[in-house]
Amino acid sequence: MLETSARLLRLLSLLQARRDWTGADLAGRLEVSERTVRRDVDRLRELGYPVNATRGTDGGYRLGAGSAMPPLLLDDEEAVAVAVGLRTAAGGAVAGIEETSVRALAKLEQVLPSRLRHRVNALQTYTEPVPPDRPGPVVDPGVLSTLAAACRDRERLRFDYAAHDGTTGVRTVEPHRLVSWGRRWYLVAWDADREDWRSFRVDRLSPRTPTGPRFPPRDPPEGGAAAHVARGASAAAWRYRARVVVHAPAEAVTERINPAVGVVEAIDAHTCVLHTGADTPHTLAVHLGLLDLDFEVTEPPELVDHIRALAGRYARAVPS
Repeated sequence: MLETSARLLRLLSLLQARRDWTGADLAGRLEVSERTVRRDVDRLRELGYPVNATRGTDGGYRLGAGSAMPPLLLDDEEAVAVAVGLRTAAGGAVAGIEETSVRALAKLEQVLPSRLRHRVNALQTYTEPVPPDRPGPVVDPGVLSTLAAACRDRERLRFDYAAHDGTTGVRTVEPHRLVSWGRRWYLVAWDADREDWRSFRVDRLSPRTPTGPRFPPRDPPEGGAAAHVARGASAAAWRYRARVVVHAPAEAVTERINPAVGVVEAIDAHTCVLHTGADTPHTLAVHLGLLDLDFEVTEPPELVDHIRALAGRYARAVPS
């Protein structure tokens, strides 16, 4: 009986780790026959786990969704990650999940082994977040779930959208990814009307249901979804924008800046371009100074003048 129970837990862990499994793959992992796998799957179903099965050469098993939430198996690292994530969500920018996150965290910590509970508590005790300089907008978790499902299932989506200039309208898109940038959520999608990639503030959109037909996958925007959001959000948020040639590999520059500061594009193995910006030339100069690398700036003129002034000031600050 103990051997069977241990095998059931192992089978459940495998089904949760990957979307689809063939009977042969599961039998090989568990070192049993495919007939035993079928019997164990039936036992999991009796316990409330909705394991779906398909026949044929492409058939196999998949852990589906049921009418109730069955227990989940988490390894040590997954359990710590979930606990930390729940504590972060309790004070995050997604409206309406703070209390739910606290309740879920209490249930999780109740069953955490002592060694893992100490790790989670240490992270919480010795981590002090810096409060934002300005509060960000909150988003509806239901909207996030709807958008994430449309991205996953590759289903066309229509939503009402309020642009930054105050205009409103209905957009039809092929959703690709959700991106959390700064304290805002963005949907990166292919705009069917404009025939181009666009990023949309989640707090400004209201999805229309049901979703539309499925669409074939597209090549992602240049640099990926996060880079696309950084470019678009930066253009809208920064008063001064700069294109800076840095005499260093793109990887080295990326390691030295926060993704919210700008986007790095490689020119060759030894040179790259940093697209960055800020509300003032002073802040821009600080970002560039923190690179501690050689760079060239030709625009905007306010930044060029400020760097020249800084160069003279620093030259006067040391003995000739």
